Amino acid sequence: MTDYLMLVFILLFAGVVVVPIATRFGLGSVLGYLLAGVALSPLLETLGVDVESVQHLAEFGVVMMLFLIGLELRPVLLWRMRGRLLGLGGSQFALTALVVGAILWAFGQTWQVGLAVGLVLALSSTAIVLQTLNEKGLMQSDGGQASFSVLLFQDIAVIPTLALMPFLSSPELLRGVHGGEDHDAGFSLVAGLAGWQAALVTLAAVAVLILFGRWVVTAVLRYIAQTRMRELFTAAALMIVLGVALLMSMVGLSPALGTFLAGVLLSGSEYRHELEADLNPFRGLLLGVFFMTVGAGIDFALLFDEIGLILVATLGLIALKAAVLWRLGQVFGIRGGDRWMFALGLAQAGEFGFVLLAFAVAQGVLPEALEARLLLVVALSMLLTPGLFILYERGIAPRFDAQQKREADEIEAEADVIIAGHGRVGGIVNRMLRGLGYKTTVIDYSAEQLEFLSAFGIRVYFGDATRPDLLDAAGIAKARLLVIAIDDKAQTTELVSYVTRTYPEVHVIARAFDRFHTYELWAAGCRDVIRETYDSSLRTGRSALEALGMSPEMAERRTRAFETLDRKSMLELAQLHRLGEPNHENPEYTAKAREMQEMIERQLRGVEE
Repeated sequence: MTDYLMLVFILLFAGVVVVPIATRFGLGSVLGYLLAGVALSPLLETLGVDVESVQHLAEFGVVMMLFLIGLELRPVLLWRMRGRLLGLGGSQFALTALVVGAILWAFGQTWQVGLAVGLVLALSSTAIVLQTLNEKGLMQSDGGQASFSVLLFQDIAVIPTLALMPFLSSPELLRGVHGGEDHDAGFSLVAGLAGWQAALVTLAAVAVLILFGRWVVTAVLRYIAQTRMRELFTAAALMIVLGVALLMSMVGLSPALGTFLAGVLLSGSEYRHELEADLNPFRGLLLGVFFMTVGAGIDFALLFDEIGLILVATLGLIALKAAVLWRLGQVFGIRGGDRWMFALGLAQAGEFGFVLLAFAVAQGVLPEALEARLLLVVALSMLLTPGLFILYERGIAPRFDAQQKREADEIEAEADVIIAGHGRVGGIVNRMLRGLGYKTTVIDYSAEQLEFLSAFGIRVYFGDATRPDLLDAAGIAKARLLVIAIDDKAQTTELVSYVTRTYPEVHVIARAFDRFHTYELWAAGCRDVIRETYDSSLRTGRSALEALGMSPEMAERRTRAFETLDRKSMLELAQLHRLGEPNHENPEYTAKAREMQEMIERQLRGVEE
């Protein structure tokens, strides 16, 4: 018991100490966990810890992550992704595997070994890439979405790769494998079956998951929810993920793919958000342990003995995959800096490589000596990945901004109304104005969004609306109205400031993210500020009053009274807001805010019944 407690304490202590330091220096949590694992390696070796066993347990964090990703996707979205999923993902996997295989064949390896290694190294790290993209807010970019499509295809490709490995085995290696029997064979539903029988069992398991998974799981969750015991719902969420992973493992499929499919099936469930909230802490913790085991699992003795060969192989793999990805990104229309982020972000080998390499040795496909060196290449490439993202952010992205500007669309016609951003706010404004016959010029910086809108006949120009030259081309000097609905607080404030100074005759409507952003926009010169959640919040408050027993008419009157008083207080408080200074440290602001709140409470209660 003491040994387990010691191991858990050491892992948690290393993560708590190293990760905040790495994050503070802009290295990200993933690199922090990897460095923590490297630092722990000598200690774990001294304590006799089986790092590989810990890693197998921590890989369940990857399984959980794919389940949560599946919860965010709906089948209709997957169908919409089919072009990039099959075209971009399939091309990357096939081309990388063939090129790596050809290189190994040219260096004297058999074609079977070359193909097996190519299939293993064609995979990228789902855990590291998705974690990093989410942390850096890049997931919704064109490069982030393309990366997700490729990673999803790779996870699916693990299944045929596992099925193909036995056909690549060498009789000499197969005879030399000791302990080749699967120690988990007793838990397998397909062990000892003929190929067609195993295929039928596998298909039956998938059919059970698809046909009965959603309804049975939803019924179980509904039953658990009725108990109103949060810990039981958490236990049920873990049970579902474990159960699906176990079923997939017992039929020889990837647990990660199975849980992803289960997540997609449950994406329309009313319990989706509760499942996400309960599983997220476990996912993050297990992924952190997984990254630490990757760092701790590096064989430094072999690495130092063959440092030149291992580094050349690792850097060569990264360069090769980046070149293939960059070219495919060009073919599939990924623009500018997003293409570089896509190419560099996926240039590493993946965590499934550890599983596939061990499986390849057990099946007599690869010799153990080659496996040991490939494990180092996989681990080092993963260790270098956060550095590649830093290289992109600090070295490539800033230089590429100029090129992205040159690639902006030429705006063909001027209109009285310019809308900056065509997301959930700008899109509704555009539809309303165009429906009433007004001509609009819409500028958006997401190529994927533009491609989606063009399918519905909506003309949107690609470009950065904060650029003065693009605004000039859009006809800002002759426009009557500018609606700013871009999803960035700083850029919104910057654009308001520029337009109100340079084109004071243009009426500017700006979307504010919160109360304090409203003050910033007011100080920047905008006098028509719309808080994005304000109207819905008022409606929610009115519904709350009705639910508490107030008549609809009285609830409406008091809601309108509150709105009038709140808007009045906003104008007075905006005059006291100091840019760059927290409002709670501004004594004049805090005193006035308290005074206005007391006034609002006093007058609201005085509204006649």
